[in-house]
Amino acid sequence: MEVRFGLLGEVTAHIGGHPIDLGPARQRCVLAALAVDVGRVVPVGRLVERVWGAATPRRGSAALHSYVSRLRRALAGSDAVDVVRRSGGYALEADERSVDLHRFRALRGRSDVAALSEALGLWRGEPLEGLTGEWAESARAALERERRAVEHDLVDAVLRAGGGADLVADLAERSARHPLDERVAGQYLQALHRAGRVADALEHYDRLRDRLADELGTDPGAHLRGLRDRIAATAPTADADRAAADRAPAGAAVPRQLPAAPRQFTGREQELAALTSALDRAAGRPVVISAIAGAGGIGKTWLALHWAHRHVDRFPDGQLFVDLRGFSPDSTPMEPAVAVRGFLAALGVEPARLPVEPHAQAALFRSLVADRRMLVVADNAADAAQVTPLLPGGDSCTVLVTSRRRLPNLIAGHGAHHVPLDALSDAEARDLLTARLGAGRVAAEPAAVAELVRLCGGFPLALGIAASRAHALPDRPVAALADELRDLGLGALDEGDPAASLPAVLSWSHRALPADQAAAFALLGTAPGPDIGLPATAALTGLPPKEAGAVLRGLEQASLLTRDTEGRYRMHDLIRAYAVDTAHRELDEPSREAGLRRVLGFYTRTAHASAVLLHPDRPAISPEPPPAGVLPHPVPDVPAAVAWFDAEHRDLLAAQRTAEALGWHRAAWELAWALSTFQQRRGYRDDQLATWRIGLAAAAHLPDPADHVLAHRLVGLACSNLQRHEEAIAHLRHALALAERHGDAMQQAENHRVLAGVWDLAGDDRSALEHSAQALRLFRALGEPVGEADALNDVGWYAARLGEYDTARAHCRDALALYHRHDDTAGEAAASDSLGYIAHHTGDHAGAVRHYERALALYREHGNTYSAADTLDDLGHPHAALGRPDLARAAWREALALYRDQGRAADAERVGRQLGDQPPTAASTNP
Repeated sequence: MEVRFGLLGEVTAHIGGHPIDLGPARQRCVLAALAVDVGRVVPVGRLVERVWGAATPRRGSAALHSYVSRLRRALAGSDAVDVVRRSGGYALEADERSVDLHRFRALRGRSDVAALSEALGLWRGEPLEGLTGEWAESARAALERERRAVEHDLVDAVLRAGGGADLVADLAERSARHPLDERVAGQYLQALHRAGRVADALEHYDRLRDRLADELGTDPGAHLRGLRDRIAATAPTADADRAAADRAPAGAAVPRQLPAAPRQFTGREQELAALTSALDRAAGRPVVISAIAGAGGIGKTWLALHWAHRHVDRFPDGQLFVDLRGFSPDSTPMEPAVAVRGFLAALGVEPARLPVEPHAQAALFRSLVADRRMLVVADNAADAAQVTPLLPGGDSCTVLVTSRRRLPNLIAGHGAHHVPLDALSDAEARDLLTARLGAGRVAAEPAAVAELVRLCGGFPLALGIAASRAHALPDRPVAALADELRDLGLGALDEGDPAASLPAVLSWSHRALPADQAAAFALLGTAPGPDIGLPATAALTGLPPKEAGAVLRGLEQASLLTRDTEGRYRMHDLIRAYAVDTAHRELDEPSREAGLRRVLGFYTRTAHASAVLLHPDRPAISPEPPPAGVLPHPVPDVPAAVAWFDAEHRDLLAAQRTAEALGWHRAAWELAWALSTFQQRRGYRDDQLATWRIGLAAAAHLPDPADHVLAHRLVGLACSNLQRHEEAIAHLRHALALAERHGDAMQQAENHRVLAGVWDLAGDDRSALEHSAQALRLFRALGEPVGEADALNDVGWYAARLGEYDTARAHCRDALALYHRHDDTAGEAAASDSLGYIAHHTGDHAGAVRHYERALALYREHGNTYSAADTLDDLGHPHAALGRPDLARAAWREALALYRDQGRAADAERVGRQLGDQPPTAASTNP
């Protein structure tokens, strides 16, 4: 019975045409690990490594045998396949041709077009889809490289056979992805030549030559240079205009309406490639439409004109251009009928021959251009309805539309290609300034130029205004211009001319907004933080979530907001500056304040609920009630709380600074309280100190002395985390004195715990043990079991550090039991970590591994990556002591990555040395 295995997509098996249930991912991984070496023995150790990698269970061989047994049962329906045990390993016994990967490789070896096409046809998506782990990722990457090589081989084969014209679109995309690959460039040049596009081929060669010189300091190779010369020798010499006139209907004009190409155009290579690709793919299909969308001043018209002039030879029957004035400062949008009449005049239609009805005029326009290779540029469109009457019929014309809106109706209804335009990169912005000001002037003031690039935020109009001003004042330092822009903001980009003033250009977009979007736009300018989500927007605007979502989508359509892959919205800095100006100009102070109170209420209440989930045994606070109608975002569990804090952390920091600036002291203090646990567990040490400095200043205005004590204690903790021991001790002693003055035993106990940590970091374990013992006495007297457990674990830890292991073990076991009794899994993680340390240092390395792995699992569950990094670091040592260098290195590699992410340079350097000191065994994976 025929058997087929699939590896070039999801891992599958078919027997007699029927799919086989291969079970869980690990079992499919076993099959894949055998199938890539079908017919050959794969040693048990190598199979275990492929299936589990660094996460190999303690009885990896037994687990592998269990999976193999189940796999054999699943494949038992065919005599043509079996999984057999051989000396030292297992083998999949089957015909090589039954595995798509091996059929792919066999076809590749034949090198002809039919075989290579068939080989690529075997791919069903990402190879080994659904499998994870080091081996699967490595094998997947290698297989993808094989596929790319065959794709290249197929193109060469097609070109050798005399084809290639139909490969232009694919090669344009491939060339954009690999701009310095000379093999791809050569294929693209040949395809363009076969398609009759000699000018495009030569222009692409010139761009590649310049880029190689700029980025690699080299020239194209001899093969590519020779290819270019052979193509150049075939360039046509006939007059294009005369040929176009010969093709045009009798009496038809050949319009050349394109405005001049923009001078010193820079960047936008990806967008230019997208426009070209859309044209290349359209052979024999209806009219090609590309809709370039972006904010005012972002360079849409420049892009359209630059591309049009670069490809003008592809439109020999003429080019039409109209400014539809969709966002004009001094007029309403142009009626489509007016634009049609202008096109008809350009095409040579006498006024007396014009039909009376607009629909008849549009029909005449379509008739005149139906079979002509023409370009129509509709610039600055207000909406799709303004563009639709300008669309030619037939399949020979191309239309470029620019708009500040995304024109979804044009995309959905007419198949337009959406080309979004965002700010220039820093490198592109610098190139633009260099082109305008000269390389010498830019090189003379690199810091000032970098500041100018930052302040202009990649907006071509802003950069153009700044460059024009600098060009007009050649003796004035660039630094002075940067200072002016920093001091005056958008005002420095107001040139008086509405077409060359960024505030004026943005005002045209704002005036076109419906009332609800205009009001939301202004409020979003005042919102704290670099971005915002839908729930916070609903609170800020006071709108129901559904209506707030519609408003956000409208502003995104208007190119005044962008949305990232996580569904969060942000404004470009210059657009945000205009939104702030708009808010102060068009909203009264009570309206602005109400919006801020709503969004801060949302952030504060949601952060409080999330903080309680992260640390349920922490002494509670009573947050202020939020403004009417504001509800916290639902956060059901610990992972959701961590995810919410991760997404909102920068906005919460900004919200706290806003509360501080406005004198909303309770909100500033509550946000400090809510952020504390998350920042501690994520290792955001600098943010933690900044947050609690604001919290301490706010506590001075609050009536409850406990708030002031807590603030001093947590400033002390934050200082301690940053190795500022003297400052930490000063704050903690002050907090302890305040707690004693007010008879607050709970606060005294907590302060002794933190003081113990400070002395620990200072290297004084004996003082740390004494403060922990005082904390334990106070928690027991208060009848606080979780606090008692914390202190028990602390006493055990510091006793262990002093070598008093029996005392340490007894205290940490008692702590673990108390944590478990009160369902405090965060505490269980800390106690398990302490017991791991004790076990390792008393020779029980296997016990240490068990304790550390339990701690690690719980730390990960709570999003406590800071402590997880330390536990991973510690876990490597008992693995090494047990003769497991591979597992030790795996733990240390993960710890190293976390240390680097957390900016813990000294820890990262130490773990790096450990990795260097622990050589891998012959069977281990690469680090």
